[in-house]
Amino acid sequence: MLPPFARSTALVVTLALTSAPSVFAQSAADRATARQLGQDGQAALDAKDYAAAEDHFRRADALFHAPTLLLGYARAEAGLGKVVNASEAYNRIIREGVSPGAPDAFVKAVEAAKTESAAVEARLASVTVVVSGPDNPTVVLDDQPLPVAALGVKRPVDPGAHVVKASADGWDPAQTTFDVLDAGSANATLTMKRSAVASASPIASQPPALTGAVNVPAGPVPETDHVSHTGGGGAQTTVGWVGMVVGGVGIATGAVAGVLAIGKHSTLAGECPADCKQSDIDSYHAIGAVSTAGFIAGGVLAGAGLVLVLTAPPRTSSAGATTVTPYIGLGSFGALGSF
Repeated sequence: MLPPFARSTALVVTLALTSAPSVFAQSAADRATARQLGQDGQAALDAKDYAAAEDHFRRADALFHAPTLLLGYARAEAGLGKVVNASEAYNRIIREGVSPGAPDAFVKAVEAAKTESAAVEARLASVTVVVSGPDNPTVVLDDQPLPVAALGVKRPVDPGAHVVKASADGWDPAQTTFDVLDAGSANATLTMKRSAVASASPIASQPPALTGAVNVPAGPVPETDHVSHTGGGGAQTTVGWVGMVVGGVGIATGAVAGVLAIGKHSTLAGECPADCKQSDIDSYHAIGAVSTAGFIAGGVLAGAGLVLVLTAPPRTSSAGATTVTPYIGLGSFGALGSF
């Protein structure tokens, strides 16, 4: 049963919003809208349609903050059983009070809040939520975030049924429910367990590491695909390839020296006989000798190596062994192999 003051709120709201200073609203349109919402809210409150009354008064106060509208909102919340919101609304009216010269309706709204708040606060219930496991879980109470700082201490709640949920990375989610009566208290404890996936050791999926000495069974070592065979043919081929490589280096040396000798000859042709030096002549002959020796020695070694490679007896290669096949082309030679 609402107090007698509540039944005359519609008229009070109308008069208060009409006579209140403009500082309380953004525009005349806001005041007119808030006035209509307040009248509709009072009608819903008289009909005990608390949900509609709460909606109308909440929006009206958002447009034009006044103790009369906030009082209607507090009464609607109390009718819905939302005593925590109702208590806060009553206390806000009392804290804010009214300024000197305020409309009489505002003064009466503050006095009504002081009278009605005691009955609402007497209905307040409480719960102590405790979460065991992770240090910083994510907790929600009736789908509303519950700060970690609020865990383990009494928290005001509305009378009725409630749900608490907790989650954290690496932990299985937990949930519990509780019921509390008017002015009652409850405890909600959630014990979280580590997730089976997170607690599995990563070492279990890896092969065990080898430690200590490895015992090798006695007996002959079986021949595998990776054991190379060193027959006579293999040795001849190896020597032949070495000769070809060294011969190639000799030929390259002869070519470089030949280019230098040609350049030196051009220089001497311009200087001699008028300005010729014996040291330049000796240098020219030395470079020429190096070029000639390089071509001769390189050609001999490369030719001998090629003959050895071409005449080497074939050898049988097992799977995985290295095979080399020489080739000769126009102006080039080389080898194709598999390893």
